[in-house]
Amino acid sequence: MTGRPRTIWLVAGEDSGDQLGAKLMRALREAAPDTVFGGVGGEAMAEAGFASLFPLDDVAVMGYLPVLARARTLLRRIRETVSATIRARPDVLVIIDSPGFTHAVARRVRRAAPGIPIIDYVSPSVWAWRPWRAKGMRPFIDHVLALLPFEPDAHLRLGGPPCTYVGHPLIERLPELRPGADERGRRDAVPYSLVVLPGSRRSEIERLMPVFGAALARVAEGLAVEAVLPAVTRHRALIERLSADWAVPVRIVTGEAPKYAAFREARAALAASGTVTLELALAGVPMVVAYKVSRAEEFIARRLIQVPSIVLPNLILAENAMPEFVQADCTPERLAGALRPLLAGGADRDVQLAALGRIDGRMRLAAADTPSRAAARIVLRAAEGRGPGPAA
Repeated sequence: MTGRPRTIWLVAGEDSGDQLGAKLMRALREAAPDTVFGGVGGEAMAEAGFASLFPLDDVAVMGYLPVLARARTLLRRIRETVSATIRARPDVLVIIDSPGFTHAVARRVRRAAPGIPIIDYVSPSVWAWRPWRAKGMRPFIDHVLALLPFEPDAHLRLGGPPCTYVGHPLIERLPELRPGADERGRRDAVPYSLVVLPGSRRSEIERLMPVFGAALARVAEGLAVEAVLPAVTRHRALIERLSADWAVPVRIVTGEAPKYAAFREARAALAASGTVTLELALAGVPMVVAYKVSRAEEFIARRLIQVPSIVLPNLILAENAMPEFVQADCTPERLAGALRPLLAGGADRDVQLAALGRIDGRMRLAAADTPSRAAARIVLRAAEGRGPGPAA
């Protein structure tokens, strides 16, 4: 580290990676104030003082058809990112999630400049589907920073790169998720507050909202319930329309702060499978999880997905503590049957609350540590030549 400042190259591919990158930048500056950054990021990283090579929107594309439609732009941005990285010769390259874009960059950088250590911040879901990707990462990834505690074992089992659990970013938001005394009291108040989360994609919402509404009508036959629906702003009108004739009172909220406020007061939740189930688990909200996809997607998923549960808290606990209802099992009758005891109280609710209480122990980091600091330590070790060398 002589003759020039420490240089760390960060390459994100979408908004969630941008948020992780901004937190990582702050942790790196805290530990090494003279660090210089470059690469690709978005608004959050820009607010932290990052100058992106190009707008993040150029590569933040999801789904096969949108990717095909913008293939020319994506390939150009991949080439530009690789060229800029090679010219900069950073002490370490950190790719952040979005493997379709970031792994394409990492492969090309490794071929052209094999001496640059490459760290992958956020493991692809190799434990869930396409497990052969883990071994395929070894030639161009030196270390994986995992958000979920079971991922290091998965990479070891599948022959992937060295992998370290650094913690999920939600750990840094526990004060926003945990209820205060008044909010805990509200969880026991009638009418019971049920938070309903039909997903963030239009297709998810259109498939699940009718089923969720019919399930709540059955629950409301014996219990006083009100529904709180946190909505993505762009889908609020759709959710308002689909919940207009529900048999229970409905309150729609937008924004993250109102969503977390609803979690802190919720007696239970009915949720689509996704990261939101981990948010609910950390907030201590008992839940029923559901999911439906098209027949074509179901056909593909049955052949590729290799996990005993689609619910993240269940995978973290290594037990199916949160009931899940997928495809043909996702019916109003089954959802209502699982929700009633969570709302009314009793053995089923107590068992799930006890399981939720074990989540912290599985996800805990060292005292006073945070995911960003844990990740920053490994990145700095690699930048200083003390981490794992380029993969063989």
